[in-house]
Amino acid sequence: MTDSTLTAPHTPTDLPDGIRHYIDGTLVDSVDGATFDVLDPVTGRVYLQAAAGAKADIDAAVAAARRAFTDGPWPRMLPRERSRVLHRIADLVESRDARLAELESFDSGLPITQALGQARRAAENFRFFADLIVAQADDTYKVPGRQINYVNRKPIGVAGLITPWNTPFMLESWKLAPALATGNTVVLKPAEFTPLSASLWAGIFDEAGLPAGVFNLVNGLGEAAGDALVKHPDVPLISFTGESSTGQLIFANAAPHLKGLSMELGGKSPAVVFADADLDAAIDATIFGVFSLNGERCTAGSRILVERSVYDEFVERYAAQAQRVKVGYPHDPATEVGALVHPEHFDKVMGYIELGKSEGRLVAGGGRPAGFESGTFVAPTVFADVAPTARIFQEEIFGPVVSITPFDTDAEALALANDTRYGLAAYVWTNDLKRAHNFSQAVEAGMVWLNSNNMRDLRTPFGGVKASGLGHEGGYRSIDFYTHQQAVHITLGAVHNPTFGKS
Repeated sequence: MTDSTLTAPHTPTDLPDGIRHYIDGTLVDSVDGATFDVLDPVTGRVYLQAAAGAKADIDAAVAAARRAFTDGPWPRMLPRERSRVLHRIADLVESRDARLAELESFDSGLPITQALGQARRAAENFRFFADLIVAQADDTYKVPGRQINYVNRKPIGVAGLITPWNTPFMLESWKLAPALATGNTVVLKPAEFTPLSASLWAGIFDEAGLPAGVFNLVNGLGEAAGDALVKHPDVPLISFTGESSTGQLIFANAAPHLKGLSMELGGKSPAVVFADADLDAAIDATIFGVFSLNGERCTAGSRILVERSVYDEFVERYAAQAQRVKVGYPHDPATEVGALVHPEHFDKVMGYIELGKSEGRLVAGGGRPAGFESGTFVAPTVFADVAPTARIFQEEIFGPVVSITPFDTDAEALALANDTRYGLAAYVWTNDLKRAHNFSQAVEAGMVWLNSNNMRDLRTPFGGVKASGLGHEGGYRSIDFYTHQQAVHITLGAVHNPTFGKS
């Protein structure tokens, strides 16, 4: 028997009446009282109002964060003391993972099972940086009997964190955890499409014992709240994840203030499948790589390049499997692709699908899935025979849409892989060890997976090249970004100075 609750839209119980800012330990409305609508992606209805932040709200949040940094205990606590707070945060997130996943799935359209995985990953992010900050060791350089030079790390100040709407809670944790672990205070500006799960951080941090003012949250549109945060003179650091075009604007607006920037931007990542690859594994991985998280993932392998001798077989098998991917309501545990985040984004993705029908051979999907005449549902869509000049080959679609293109030689595969303005990730499938390493080192991508899906080790650098970003975070790279590295030099023996002006 089919569970009727899984074949209709679902609304979580006990939703808040609205979403407010969190500044200096208190939930507050916008100074001017402005709000904006928040939509349920499945039905398209407005389910609550969120406070719409502007410059005055950012000013108040930054002032609170600055006071907490200059006068409060957080930057002066021992790493172990901050670590204990971060571990309590991780415990609280883990204990509430089901509720977090329910709200995230409802707000973003992500399948509930994938949202649950992201909630648990958020807890792991806090645990990882809680441990790392205690284990952190810095360099010491010795000249025996003459000099010692060592590196002293210090938190920088108020970190401005601007986060996207895909897997929002997890990606917020990816920035919050290292920023807080290193002793900074923060102002978070979450994506306006998905403010619901971000609103839970205030209660979690308060219960974990984070001092007031260390964490502040201002909701709002990027061009208002986000712009004010980037331009604020008392915010020396901006970490941003989002579109490349927005990243360019942030780069320009931050330049007059010489701010530290870490930006993870767009992607159009290649998945290169050679004829000697394990096709079963390659097909499974590339299906998951572009259709998981509704295709709304920066590292999606949305350009699949396949060696010609196995191309026809690959396309046939890939298209058949894509058609079996289950599209459903986000709260259904069997759903593999849920609803896109917002009608505006749905229209963009559908526009690319219509364009793709003139740029490639449609072999799967191509519109709404059967049974979903409303909402933001898109059938997993596959285009074959896509030329490298096609827009669906070159431009980031950020939805469940993939293009497949043949190649004949290793050199052609490399040229096709690099033929894009982006350079975030790449996936290579081959059983030739020498080819795998040579190709991975030549491809223009910040991260490469060989015969592997997108499995992240939190110790490794995360970031891209070209239009995919600026800087790296992850592991010690995050510690580097969120701290000043001060060199201290000590003379042990007699001072050896050139002498000027001696009589």
